[in-house]
Amino acid sequence: MSNQSSNSKRIAKNTMLLYFRMLFMMAISLYTSRIVLNALGVNDYGIYNVVGGVVAMFTILSGSLSASISRFITFEIGKGNTEKLGNVFCTAVNVQIILIIFITFLMETIGLWFLNSKMVIPEDRFWAANWVFQFSVATFAINLWSVPYNATIIAHEKMSAFAYISIFDAIAKLGAAFLIMISTIDKLVLYAFLIMITGLAQRLLYSAYCKKNFKECRFKLSFNTDITKEMFGFAGWNFIGASSAVLRDQGGNILINLFFGPSVNAARGVAMSVNSAVLNFVSNFMMALNPQITKNYASGNYSYMFKLAFQGARLSYYILLILAMPIIFTSSYLLYLWLGIVPEYASIFVCLVLLFTLSECLASPLVTIMLATGKIRNYQIVVGGLQLLNLPVSYVLLKLGFPVETIFIVAIGISIVCEIARLVMLKSMVGLPIRQFMREVYFNVIIVTAVSSVLPLLLNRILIVDNFVTFIFTVLVTAAYTIIIIYIIGCSKQDKCFIKNCFYKVLSKIKNERS
Repeated sequence: MSNQSSNSKRIAKNTMLLYFRMLFMMAISLYTSRIVLNALGVNDYGIYNVVGGVVAMFTILSGSLSASISRFITFEIGKGNTEKLGNVFCTAVNVQIILIIFITFLMETIGLWFLNSKMVIPEDRFWAANWVFQFSVATFAINLWSVPYNATIIAHEKMSAFAYISIFDAIAKLGAAFLIMISTIDKLVLYAFLIMITGLAQRLLYSAYCKKNFKECRFKLSFNTDITKEMFGFAGWNFIGASSAVLRDQGGNILINLFFGPSVNAARGVAMSVNSAVLNFVSNFMMALNPQITKNYASGNYSYMFKLAFQGARLSYYILLILAMPIIFTSSYLLYLWLGIVPEYASIFVCLVLLFTLSECLASPLVTIMLATGKIRNYQIVVGGLQLLNLPVSYVLLKLGFPVETIFIVAIGISIVCEIARLVMLKSMVGLPIRQFMREVYFNVIIVTAVSSVLPLLLNRILIVDNFVTFIFTVLVTAAYTIIIIYIIGCSKQDKCFIKNCFYKVLSKIKNERS
């Protein structure tokens, strides 16, 4: 019991460290997006997003292996096997190097052909788009090489290091945005180059920290055949899930370009920036929680693993809901206030993306359990197969003349079906208690969402959010009302205890800084 209490305190501490990082980064990243959009203009901003999307499509080949590496490193830490942990790390780095070479070859052949033959880009911007593509390929390679180092930091739950390096990354990107404002050379090309340099600096910081603090992070040019087979065996089936997520997100982005052009890509880019900032609140919480879920599975403590997963699903949804409610009901004015120039469709895209993310965040702890088991074949065939339907279904509907919003609506519908499939699959895999999950998670979040929507809907009928005073009033009232409803109706005793621990951590940190 004392060990569980210690784990809960560690989760609370790591969560707070990540939230301080996230609040700082969110402010910087949102301001950076405004500067970049105004400096590049709507079309160039859309080109940057869609060209980056072409490169991101190739993460189909790397995403599954990255998840495999994270799982194996965390699993060996949970088992306390130091020798195998070192072998896992070295094997992971060497595998990533080979993968970088292979994927770079594909991007420089198939990717370049697709960019220059199929993409909808103004004729006079093709040369710039090609430079953006090359810098994006280099950035992708750098990020892929960082995966074993990032996974080791998170697995060891050293969130302070992760937080500080991420803050550096956000500040560097803000600096890049300011530089393109005053630059006399092509702003789009310069921005892509500066983002590549930022990624390289971040990669060197991760590497230096890991080598200094973790014994297993001693790189050797050698392979452990057994570990390599295990990783690729795990990654092989995880490929279905990883590819379906990439095709859903980046495939949808490319469909928008093919059917509607780069200006609508810019609207999607704005929506994804808002979603990314909001999602950081949830991902930071789950980043602190996921290692504990995996380690408890490795040690055979299933009851505590389920407890953490159910609590994680509830609280991650509530965190997102607190932010999503004010944004959804004030999106038009919020985007005007933030950007000045608001691309067409940006407001509706923001609302739809947030609804999709609310649905998806309930699945994150369940996916962590699935990855921890290593037995993912049937799960990925069913759930990954369902997610793969996003691209063809969206394509057919757009061909039939449906509006651009259809892409997001299809994603929301398939997400709900996938959530049901996850529960059924995990019951047979690890004995997940479906009724308990429905009672403790779904029932709670549905009631909380319904009740939390009442006051904002009334305000929306009474007030028109077209000035700063009305905007601030609506945001504060909606957020405060949602928080109260969540705490009274949606939180269990354990949730309230966790929230109090986090609150006391904040107070303690403030007192220490003052003294």
